[in-house]
Formats: sequence, C-alpha cells, structure tokens
Amino acid sequence: MKDFQHHEYYTEILRTVITVIVFIALSQIIKRLTKRYARTAHLSEHRTNLITKYIDIFMMVLFVVVIIAIWGVNSQDLYVVFSSTFAVIGVAFFAQWSILSNITSGMILFFTFPFRIGDVIRVHDKDFPIEAQIEDIKAFHTILRTRAGELITYPNSLLLQKGVSIVPIKQEDKEFYD
Repeated sequence: MKDFQHHEYYTEILRTVITVIVFIALSQIIKRLTKRYARTAHLSEHRTNLITKYIDIFMMVLFVVVIIAIWGVNSQDLYVVFSSTFAVIGVAFFAQWSILSNITSGMILFFTFPFRIGDVIRVHDKDFPIEAQIEDIKAFHTILRTRAGELITYPNSLLLQKGVSIVPIKQEDKEFYD
C-alpha cells in the first residue's frame, strides 16, 4: 500500500481543504462586517439576513470556481458547459430583467437606505402618485400602506427610478400610521 503523501491527488486534496477553511473564514468575516454595518446603520434584521443570503450565494459560486481550478478540470469541457449555461441564464434574465433589476435595487436600498421601515414616502409618478408608509422592504419589492389602509406592493427598481420624498409625519397623523 502506498504512503498517503505519494498519493496521486495529495496536492489537490490539500489545496481543497485549505480552500474550504479559507472560504469558511472569509464568509464569516464578511457576514460579521455586514451585520456590524447593519447595526451601526440601524437597519432591520430582515434586510441584513437578505444581504447575508446574497453573500452566501456569491461565495458559493466563487468557491466552485476555485475548486474547479484546483482540480484542473479540462478547460475546453468547462468552457462548453459554462457558455451553454450562461447563454440559457442570459436569455432567462433578459426575459425576466425586472426580477434581476429588483434584486439589485433591493441591495442598493439596503446599503444606501434612503428611507426606512416606518417612513412615510411620496412617490412622484405622474400616472400613479403614491403617499404611503413603508411597512417592509423585501428583496423584490417594498410593502406600502396608504392612509386609506390599502396595501401596495411596489417594485424596488421603481423606487430607484422614480422621485421619492420622505414625508414628515405630523403629530395628528402619527396615530394613523402607528
């Protein structure tokens, strides 16, 4: 029986183990920094968890790419698989560009937080102006409640495209929105 160090895949296994350890550590550090940023910016736990999920997905994709490089997968075969996959994904995202746009907008709203849950906003849209209180900000849309009690699901991408004002709440209106 051969000694383990002389095994054909010893280097790849060692590099894979080191990569796993580095990615776990890096992922934890990034999550802690994101949570610390969210605490100092007084962002909701829901929004923080959403960004943490995005970070996990990004780190997993990056991890797979690094592992593929370590194990020396034939680049021609890999190129065919990736190009086919990206072509299908590209067509799907082009067909559903609003979904990708809303996810990106949700991330921008998280990091720039021009308004927060509880704020009353006015969306300056000539066809459908809205004044409502923000109840929740999700990955794809923001939940708004009007003075009449109507719930509106408003796409995040439109919040970045339209003019939005934060309306100061008057003392007599405060009980309505609470």
